[in-house]
Order: sequence, then C-alpha cells, then structure tokens
Amino acid sequence: MMKRGLLTVMALALIAAGPALAQDRDFYKVGVITSLSGDLATGGNVTKRGYDLWAQAVNDEGGIEIDGKKYKVQLFYTDAQSKPDQGASGAERLATQEKVDFVLGPYSSGVTLASAPVLEKYKIPMVTGSAESPLIWEQKFKYTFGTIPPVNYTGATPIETIRSLEPTPKTAVILGSNDTFSKATAEAFQAAAEEKGIKVLKFNIVPTGQDLTPFMSAVKVLRPDLVAFGGHDEELINLVKSLRQINYTPKALLMHYGVTEPAFVESLGADAEGVFGGSVWTETVHAEAEILWKDAMTYAKAAEDAFGVAADYTQAGSSTAGIAFQAALMKIGAAPPLSDDERDALVQALEEIDLKTFYGRLKFATEGQYYHANIGITPLTVQIQNGKTVIVGPEKDAEADPIYPLKPWDQR
Repeated sequence: MMKRGLLTVMALALIAAGPALAQDRDFYKVGVITSLSGDLATGGNVTKRGYDLWAQAVNDEGGIEIDGKKYKVQLFYTDAQSKPDQGASGAERLATQEKVDFVLGPYSSGVTLASAPVLEKYKIPMVTGSAESPLIWEQKFKYTFGTIPPVNYTGATPIETIRSLEPTPKTAVILGSNDTFSKATAEAFQAAAEEKGIKVLKFNIVPTGQDLTPFMSAVKVLRPDLVAFGGHDEELINLVKSLRQINYTPKALLMHYGVTEPAFVESLGADAEGVFGGSVWTETVHAEAEILWKDAMTYAKAAEDAFGVAADYTQAGSSTAGIAFQAALMKIGAAPPLSDDERDALVQALEEIDLKTFYGRLKFATEGQYYHANIGITPLTVQIQNGKTVIVGPEKDAEADPIYPLKPWDQR
C-alpha cells in the first residue's frame, strides 16, 4: 500500500509540475510544414533552405533579443509529402504534441489551405514563404500570413511586359497544371492577356504530371505568339523539351513557378534562353534591410556559401517569413514559450509590420482580397539571358532589354 501511495504522490507531483516544466525553455519552438518528399519535394526543399538559413543566421547572432536576453530558435519539421492531408496531420502534431510557438508554412498552396484551418483551431500563427494561390487569402485566415504576394497580384506584370514588345503579340495559348497554385497562375495570365487585348486562342487545365507533348502538338496547330504555362519545376522543364521536340518556337514563352530555380537552366541549357518568368526577388534587386542580411547580394552570398546553390525568390521569401516572426516577437517582447494571449499579440504585431528587408518591403494587407499576403514588394518580369535570371520589367526596374522574339530551337 505504501508503495502504491508513493507512486500516486509522484504522479500527482509530475502532473502539477507539467505546466512549470513547459515554461522552462530558453528557445523558441518553430514548427515547419513543407514537402520534403513527393512530387513537390524540389520546391519543398527550396523552402527548407530558406527556413534553415534564417534559423542559422539568428542563432549565429545568439538568438532573438527580448528584454536584453537572447533566445535561439529550433526548427521542428513535418513532411507534408506533397499531400494536403499529410500537411494537415503534420499541423495537428506540431500544435498538440510539439506545442510549437509558431509555424513556418508550406511550399504548396494546396498544403497551406489544408494546414491553415488546423492552426486556426489551435490559434498558432503561420507565415508561409512560398504559397501563392489567391484562394488562401480569400479565406481570410486570422493566423496565416504569406511573404510572397498571390499570383493574381503578380501575374499581370509579365503579361504587361510582353504586351509592350514589338512586334506586339496578338494571340496566346494559356495552360495550367491541375493544382491549386498552377490553376490560379493560368487564370491570372488569362485575365491579364484578355485585359491587354491579347486573344486567348485556348485555355486549358491539364492533369498534373501529364506528358505535355500532345498538348504542345495541338498548340503548334494554332501557332500562337505567346505560350504561357502555370506549373511547377519539372513540368516547366518538360514543356520546353516538348516544344523543342515538335520544333515549335512561339515568339514568347512565359512560365511560373520554376524559371528562377537553378535546376531550370541546369536541365535545359541553351533551351532555357529567352524564357520569361514572374518573380518578386532576385539577388540584384535594390533592397536595404533593417534586420539580418543588409541587402539582396549579401543574402545571396550567404545562401551560396551555405548550400552551394543560388537562391531564388521562394528561398528568399522563406527566410523573410522567419524575419517577420523575429521582428514581431521583438516588438511585443514575448519570450518563449508563448501563451495564447502572446500568440494573439504576435498576430497583431505581424499585421502592423512595415519593414525593410533584403527581400524588399514587408507589409501584410489587413483587408480585401490579399488579406495577410505581403503587398509591400514590386512584381517583376524576369528572363533567362546567358544562363542567368535578369529583370526585364517593369521598365523602371529593368536590368536589360528583353530578348524577343525567341530564337528558334534549331538555331541555338
């Protein structure tokens, strides 16, 4: 009986000590939801590099300073496996088991849309450094923010750039892969093209991962001036290969996302030359920062040194997601672990941020169709020239004149 009584007392003591033990933490627990495996693993690992680089930079400085004391950050990853349901399950685990203070969000829009309601339930703030579908911001999630503007905010810019060229493109075929982000991209391209007087001969959403050669053969029959495609990484590469295979070169070829990812040029070589893309950041943008990396070039060098791979705008946006939390935590002076009230204060601080970063201006919308998306940065038109990503629009930001029309595949 004495032994059983002693065990009961010990158990009660542990239960009573639980909350106190939970408070005994001198670092922030940062959840990360992204796709480290599956079809979107390439992009997922781009976000991982961005989040890892931010954590490394913060910890190299001793941590985030709150009331004269510095607190380091620890990242707790969950692999969404490129599946929305796995992202939601991961969000549940981060909230209930890991009890993270806040979350750095998914690469893909579909996973973000599945994860956000879970984090809303547990009142855990999330900033995604990647997802761009307008559907996310239309939901007006209180606890979800994004550093990259949605494609309906950025998609018109490359169309405007291409429309200004001579001879003016008059017709287009616009395709998108059948996922949340890619469909939204294609729809943004279609709306912008029609608004600018470019006749859309065909608009089609194609199955994800589909062989694009039959679709491009149908495009060749129509002979549009512009071919625009919304998709991911490998799909963009395969589309260029398909056009080359059927030997059709449109006057302009526009894609998003993946053109700025180093694998695009590495895989295509000379065939990547002249391809247009949409972006919000390159290492050459003029951006002076108030926190961490002083400018875009400094960040680009740090990324190259850390990973041996050039940073694209998704990696940069992911690092900026960490900066957003860092600045907001410093503003409210909240040490780890965060209480429910402190997480709500963190949301309020994120809404009030207006910050200069290496990525550009960071300012989240607090109303309207872009609610909690970053509307502080300028959408850019980029093009692959001599194997590098170059800004070619808007005119005030351009580093070079656009290559137009495209050089035929057999003359490269």
